[in-house]
This record gives sequence, structure tokens and C-alpha cells, in this order.
Amino acid sequence: MWDGPAISIATPLRHWAPLPTQADVVIIGGGIIGICTGLFLARKGLSAIILEKGRVAGEQSSRNWGWIRQQGRDEAELPIMMESIRLWEELDRQTKGATGFQRTGVVYLASTRKELDALEAWLPVAQRHGLDSRLLGKAEVTQLIRRQGSGGHEWIGATHTPSDARAEPWQAVPALADLAVAEGVAIRESTAVRSLDIQGGLVRGVLTESGRISCDKVVLAGGGWSSLFLRNHGVSIPQLSVRATVVRTAPLPDFHSGNAVDRELAFRRRQDGGYTLALGESHDHFLGPDSFRHFLAFLPTLKESLGITRLLPWAPSGFPDGWLTKRHWSADEVSPFERCRVLEPVTSPSAVKEMQRLFARRFPELGEPKILNAWAGMIDTTPDIVPIVDHVPQLPGLFVATGMSGHGFGIGPGFGRVIADMVAGDDPGHDMNRFRFSRFGGGRPEPGPSL
Repeated sequence: MWDGPAISIATPLRHWAPLPTQADVVIIGGGIIGICTGLFLARKGLSAIILEKGRVAGEQSSRNWGWIRQQGRDEAELPIMMESIRLWEELDRQTKGATGFQRTGVVYLASTRKELDALEAWLPVAQRHGLDSRLLGKAEVTQLIRRQGSGGHEWIGATHTPSDARAEPWQAVPALADLAVAEGVAIRESTAVRSLDIQGGLVRGVLTESGRISCDKVVLAGGGWSSLFLRNHGVSIPQLSVRATVVRTAPLPDFHSGNAVDRELAFRRRQDGGYTLALGESHDHFLGPDSFRHFLAFLPTLKESLGITRLLPWAPSGFPDGWLTKRHWSADEVSPFERCRVLEPVTSPSAVKEMQRLFARRFPELGEPKILNAWAGMIDTTPDIVPIVDHVPQLPGLFVATGMSGHGFGIGPGFGRVIADMVAGDDPGHDMNRFRFSRFGGGRPEPGPSL
């Protein structure tokens, strides 16, 4: 079994644009949010350069499940996600099908009446927005997810959104990056932004490991690294990351062509005939200084996730919240972003075995699937599981889009379009109050020792 995704630090450089002396906008981070923001800025006639410390889509943008999901979204996210899925369809055409986009639906499966009631409680949100989500009974679930024989795990019902979709992350985000370059966006990999250049309290540029770029607008789309970057500038946001392990199976019979999940297991049909599997609600959190710094902010979420979040005692060396990771550095010294070009957490072997076991329980006629490869990613999250997408009041000229909480791949094009409008001073067309930077207390550092 090859342990790793298709994009890693070993992936050859594909983007090495010359470093300009000036740009309208500098985007920090070459994940799907940064790539889509750059694309839509170019379509507004603004010059943008995307600086990625490692590889485009090297972190969570290529390590996610590949779901493009409207179902189950926070209500404030839903209008942006509905726009995003339309944009996915357009972008797939513009990349000549390279993203792997297909509208195959999302199914949330319930094994108990309590679970089904909880799923049904979200349906009024869908109805208010004209979404095609509906409740399914046991017989309809059996028709949708085809199994031979009996004796496997039983689902009593589900909610289903046929207009939801899937894509192939390993190929989708690089394809979008190529599209952005074709439309005038500069992308440079293996180039870390060490800090902002602040003059007179305003953003006047960025200082990279390769030199300075003058600009008055910067978009921070650094995923799990965003909090660390902000902290070096005296701004604190409550953001933590969890590790999720994902696997790819060998080709299997097509028992379901879309995306489905119950409380224990998630599965998605792939273009190669296999399935992407993940644990439905289980993940790992490596304890680090921010775990304690933001303990009170995350306490309600922690209580809700008891039993599904495994706490591990030591954040690995080089991780954004590692115990030995620097929290403060100057622009003339090597930054943590250069010491860890691509965040590549090891997989959890026990999670892989659990996926095989759970799959065999649900599909006894197929048994434990053969695993071709496994990988892990770090999902950046906020206490309310809703992203921060806003300007940073303390640093005029800086915009942040982070804490996607596992939602970033699907909503990436929508937020990219929104952020481009925000940066350009245009109306984003959506109510952004839910995503405001100040909702966690204004972003000021907490009192106490600097860790």
C-alpha cells in the first residue's frame, strides 16, 4: 500500500512565475480557496499572484473526500454553496472535464430514529432556499444503495440531495490552477510569505523568502497555517486542526454512484471504479499550545464531539501548533512555513482497519475492500464550524479566508468569487455577517505568556 496522496513535497514544481515587484493582490496559499480567488480576481481585471510555500493543493485541497455538498450546510453558507456548485459545473466545462465533476447526489444515512429525526430537522433550511433535499424511507434507501443479500448493517432512512456532486481533488485543483494561469494569474510554488510589510498601520506589501512584493491588498488563505501567520502579527483567532485519514479502494461493483455517509463510515464513488472511504465523524487532534490557548472557545464543540475526537498528546514537529514551532520570527529569518513546505501527517493504521471492518459490515457480500493507498490531512476548524471570511480590522488591506472546517473543497469556487468581490470593494452578493472576523472577540491576542 502506497501511503500518500498524489500531491506531496515530492511532486515536481509546476508553477514558478517570476516574482514581481508589484501586484494588485497577493494571495497567500495555493489551495482551492486561493486558486479560485486568484481566478476571479483576474476576471475582474486585477493582477494577482498566488504564493504557495509548498505545492498547489499539497495539503487539504487534495486530501479531502471529494464531496461537493449543499446538504447539511450552515444556513448562512448554503446560498454561497448553491452558487459554488453552479460554478463547479461551469469550471468543469472550462477545464474540459478535468475536475471530474459529476452531479451524483449526497445521502446522509440514519441507523436509528434519533439520527433520522436529527437529519429531518435540517430539511426546513433546504426548503427555505429551494434546495431539492428530501427524506427517504428504508425502501428508498435500499433502491439508492444497492446491496446483495441481507445481514448487513441496516439503515432505516436518510436525507438525499440529488443535485449535490463530487469531483476528484487530486486532479481538480491543479486543473483550476492551470485555468487561472491561462487567464493571467501568476502562481509561484515553493515560495513562502514570511510576513506582511506594514507601513503606517497599512499593508504595503509582503516579504517573501525570495524578496518583497509591493501591494495594498493581501488575501490569507493558508488553511491550518493561517492562525500561526496572524499570530506573528499580533492577531489571534481561535483555529485548531484535526487529522482525518482517507483511503482509496481497488475497483468495486457500482453499488452507489454518489456520496453517502452514516455516523461511522463515509464512501464516495471514484472515476477509477473504486471508492474513497473515511470515518464518518471520527478524527484525531494533536494537542499543542493553541489547544490550551483556545480551550474555552472550543469547549462547547469538544463536549459535542466526545467519543469521536481522539486526543493525541504531542503535535508533531513542524506542525503549525507543534510545541517547538516558533510563534514569532522576523522577515529576515527562516519561517516555520519554510521548515514545513507541505503538511503531510501520517495516516492512522487503526482508522484504515476500522474502515475496512465497517465497510464489510455494511456490504457483507463484498467483504473487506482492498486498499490501494491511504493518506491523511489536517482540517482547519473554528469553534462554530463556520469559516472566517472577512477583512482583518487590525491590519487594513489584509483579508482572511480560513477555518473552512472540512467544507473548503466544495465551497471553494463560491468563496473565491465572494472574496474577489470583497477585495475589489464590490458587493459580494451574500450576507457575510456569519463569517465576520470579529465574532470571536475581535482577534486580539489573549493575555498570558506568548507560546
